Amino acid sequence: MKSIPLEVTVDAADEQRFREFVAARSPALMRLGFLLTGGDQHAAEDLVQTALAKLAGKWRRVETPEAYARQIMYRQQISWWRASVRRGEVVQASPPEREERDAHHQSELRMVLRSALARLTARQRAVLVLRYFEDLPEQEVARMLGCSVGTVRSTAHRSLARLRDLAPELAQALEVAT
Repeated sequence: MKSIPLEVTVDAADEQRFREFVAARSPALMRLGFLLTGGDQHAAEDLVQTALAKLAGKWRRVETPEAYARQIMYRQQISWWRASVRRGEVVQASPPEREERDAHHQSELRMVLRSALARLTARQRAVLVLRYFEDLPEQEVARMLGCSVGTVRSTAHRSLARLRDLAPELAQALEVAT
């Protein structure tokens, strides 16, 4: 990941703390970005870079930098999604031909999940990531995404149903594991 210059006036200690934060938390933020963008590595890098650049400008005033960065990422992804909807872009990934898979192989399951998540809308991915990856309550997800709790519930329900349709092998893997 590129070094982010701090263009605001900061003292050396603040700059060092910011650099340490970036070094320590970038992998976790990249995982979140990867999930929010549906597995698009470049978009995930852009999302993390945008969040860290915005965080750098407010570094001295932010009490919980990771929570702030994550919230920036959620909101930025929704903004990008809304902008693409206004432009009329439709992104669809056609899944590659797949041979019989061993449901116990973790990396294959991750690839299947990544592919299924990529076929969801940005809002659906954001709701699933916030609810089940971040384990946030519905009220918090609704607040972060600027929608009602009912919208979060219905979106989560529809998104999980779509995931089951897109990747039935995930459900089969969970049945075998339990």
